[in-house]
Amino acid sequence: MLAGIHFLLTYACTYECDHCFLHSGPFKEGTFTIDQLKNALAQIKDAKTIDNVYFEGGEPFLYYPLMLAGIRIARDIGFDVGIVTNAYWATSVEDAKIWLKPLQELGISDLSISDDYYHYGEVKENLAKNALKAARKLKIPAATICIERPNPDSGDGPMYKGRAAEKLTEGLPTKPWQQFTECPHEDLENPERVHLDCYGNLHVCQGISIGNIWQEPLSEILKTCQPRSHPICGPLIEGGPARLAETYDIPHHDNYVDACHFCYIIRKFLIDNFPQYLTPKQVYGIT
Repeated sequence: MLAGIHFLLTYACTYECDHCFLHSGPFKEGTFTIDQLKNALAQIKDAKTIDNVYFEGGEPFLYYPLMLAGIRIARDIGFDVGIVTNAYWATSVEDAKIWLKPLQELGISDLSISDDYYHYGEVKENLAKNALKAARKLKIPAATICIERPNPDSGDGPMYKGRAAEKLTEGLPTKPWQQFTECPHEDLENPERVHLDCYGNLHVCQGISIGNIWQEPLSEILKTCQPRSHPICGPLIEGGPARLAETYDIPHHDNYVDACHFCYIIRKFLIDNFPQYLTPKQVYGIT
């Protein structure tokens, strides 16, 4: 049962990380307006089952007043609210406290802070740590997110989709495509959370849309959605990326690093065939 909506408040970000699922960066377009946030939150309230929302991106703090307004509306409705950030704004612990104080007053439930090689290299005392210290001083529930670098021996590391599929897979060990018979990370049939962007797309996985709330009410989408009939989710549920490739007879290589890598490559090949479901193109690095 769907319980959470994660707002992709903006596709813009201060960083352009090689592991980014969304191809976010400083010059990426696509940001919610306040009217869109109000509309979306009203639809989420009507959906009944949802009790938590997150604001992320991209980097949501780039649109700080908009983020605060959205959080205020969500909290007034009664939702638990979380945020995901890279902490670019935490130039010191004291500065970070200024940014975080309004969030403390609004009563956010979680602050997830990216702190890994992709954001801060090998620097041990960095902006993320400033943000975490400030959050703890303000008693805001907070933790760090660390995405591991690719392991050249095992291939373990980030999920190889989005920019990661194009930037981080070279030289890594691979497996035969026939082994990728399931989606190991997302419950495509019964998702507990989805991502929502300003274009109205409901992402069950980044770049796979199960509906558009600007075209059809969220409550109706959730009521009528049949994942096994979805042209992308259906094959993935039945047999993973291998089945998706077989279903549409897509030419491909013999080996891939992981299921996400194979799935992303196949989806990118199909994007013009299913523009309603594989969207927006910018998530696939296409502008």
